[in-house]
Order: sequence, then structure tokens, then C-alpha cells
Amino acid sequence: MTTLLTSARPKTGADRGIYTYIAVFSAVLYMVLLIAPVIAGKLAAQFDLAPTELGMLFSLELGAFSLATVPAYLWLNRTNLRTVTYVCTAVVIAGNIVSGFLDSFALLVLARVVTSLAAGSITVIILTLSGKTANPSRAFGVFVVFQLLMGAIILFGFPLLYADSTVAAIYWTMAALALCCLPVVRMIDGEVLRRPGDDDAAALRSARVDRPAPKARFAVGLAAVLLFYVSLSGVWSFMAQLSGAAGIDLPTSGLILAIATLPGIAAPLIATFLGDSPKRRWFLLAGYAGLGTGVALLFGAPGVIRFAMAAMIFKFAWTFILPYLLSSLTDIGGRHVMNSTNLMIGSGFAVGPMASGMLIESSGGGFGAMLAFSAAGVLLSLACAMAIQRPVRR
Repeated sequence: MTTLLTSARPKTGADRGIYTYIAVFSAVLYMVLLIAPVIAGKLAAQFDLAPTELGMLFSLELGAFSLATVPAYLWLNRTNLRTVTYVCTAVVIAGNIVSGFLDSFALLVLARVVTSLAAGSITVIILTLSGKTANPSRAFGVFVVFQLLMGAIILFGFPLLYADSTVAAIYWTMAALALCCLPVVRMIDGEVLRRPGDDDAAALRSARVDRPAPKARFAVGLAAVLLFYVSLSGVWSFMAQLSGAAGIDLPTSGLILAIATLPGIAAPLIATFLGDSPKRRWFLLAGYAGLGTGVALLFGAPGVIRFAMAAMIFKFAWTFILPYLLSSLTDIGGRHVMNSTNLMIGSGFAVGPMASGMLIESSGGGFGAMLAFSAAGVLLSLACAMAIQRPVRR
């Protein structure tokens, strides 16, 4: 057993390169979700979109992450990861540049879907490499923290940089940031997944579990991730509209959402510091309780203080849960566990905003049905997450 654990542990230098790759690319690729409230307001004004149309755009764009997972089952272990990253990054850059020039909503949807397919392909590489490190929990923590750091920078800079600009300025900013990612591609080993017998993370995980997990447990774990992302993406995409319906002006709500990124950044840092622990079940339970509380505070047209509390609690709980939920999936094991997990993340992104937009319209512009739907999803995700837990061994 000692020999297996030692041989399965990657070199520290290789881990540093993977951590850098994860940090840089995750910060840029997930900006669309993290600044969705900002983009939503500008898109709605620029293209005169109804809630259903706005929800459809985010659903298709974010759901394209999941479509990228399907072909990845075929190419992930057969291609050079550096080459794939260079090609996909070029598509992301071009897609964001083109998006800024379009004045047709139909063409904008097409451009965003293509861009997200490329970004989703890189995300598959990120999640797979995270499992190759000596400490996957730390890698997932890096994955979350740097997304939020970039989101915080954009949200805080929005009033100064984009207040009088169209949504094109945001898309072009994302293109420039994607261009800055290219120098770090060389820091990963492009052939790491093509060498036979090099699945170190799988060997390390298999040494920590007694037997292969039943398929039912794997399915329940995927359901936990899917319901989690359906619930949070549906609410977060319409936070600006929620605040507007409560009489909170756009600059104030933008400032609140920017401030909410601070507890959102602190949460995964805490989770990374705590690491895998025998108390993981309780950490997850506390995180889900916070997420449910954040949703509950949004009912009934909250004022500024209650909206601020809801946003901060919601963001803290969201990012505190995520590393532990992903770590729970890696414990289940399986060759394509993170590929399948990414499929659920993308599917949740696709379903959440669209379902929320339909519920808002069906209730005459009210948000009660949408929030109730999200709260139910949080409870179901909690039940699934608890069902897959097993004692964490040191």
C-alpha cells in the first residue's frame, strides 16, 4: 500500500504547473456565469429581451459546456492537451470578439454557443488534471477561488469601466483575458493522458476505498451536482431582476453583488485549508443550510439590507459546498468521473436559467415560483449529497 501511494503521487513541479493552468483558465472561462447579473441587464436593454429569451441565451451558452463533454469521452485520452488548449483558446478569443459586433440576437446566441463549446473543452481538461494532482481537493479549491477573484475584479470595476458601455465591452474584455492565458499552456504535460498506465489519481483513489462503488451511488452523486447547479444558476442569473423588482437601483445592486464575491472567495479558501476531513458530511450540511437560507431571504421583494444578506450568504454557501461536493465525486472513482461531472455542471447551467425564466413569465413577472423551485432543488441536492458520503480516511 505504501508503495502504491508513493508512486501515485505526482511530482511537486508538475503539480505547480497544473495549479497555474487551472487558476488562469478557470478565472477566464467561468466569467459568464459569475457576472451573469451584469450581462443580463445590458443584454435585456440592448436587445429588448423577455425573461424567457434571456434565460434561453444563458441556458444555451452555459449548457454548451456540457455538450463539450460528450466528444471529450473520445478525444481526451488520445490528443495532446496543449494542442487542444491552443485551438480552443483561439476559438474563445474569436467568439468573444465576434459577439461584441453582433446586433442580431439569433447570431449572438450562435456565437455564444460556439464560444462555450470551446471553453467547455478546456474545462474538461482542467477537471481531469485536477484529479491527477497529489491533492485533488486543493486543485478544486484553486479552480473555484480564481474564478471568483476574476469575477470580483470585473464586478468591482463595472461601474467605472462599463457603466456607459454596451455589452460588447464585456465580451471584448473576455477576449483579451483569454489571449493572456496562452503563455501558461506550456506549463502542463500535453501527453500526460496518452501514456499508458499513467492514471496516478485513479490509483491513489483506489488505494483509499475498499471496493468499487455501485453504479447507483455514482448516479446519485451526479444528481447531486445537477440539482445543485440548476438551483444556483437559476437564481444567480436573475439577481439583478430580483433587486430591480424590490426597488433597488442597478448601481446599488451591482455594488452588493460585487461585495458578495468577497465571502464567495473566502469560502473555498476555508474549504481548501480544511481539506478532506472526517467532518466533510457536516461541512456539506452547513453549506446547504446556508444556500437554502440565502434563497429564503430573497422571497417577498427584499429591501437593500436583506438583499445584501441573501447575496452574501448565497455566494459563501455556493462556493463552500462546491469543493466538497466535487471531492465526494472523486471518492466514488471511475475512469470518466470528472467528465461525467462536467456534463452535469453544464446541464445544470442549461436547465437553471431557462426554467427560472419560464417560471417568472408564467407567474406574471413574480419571483416566488422560481425561488420555490430553487429551494426544492437545494433540498434534493442535499439529500443526494448526503447519500453518497462515506468516512474520509486520512
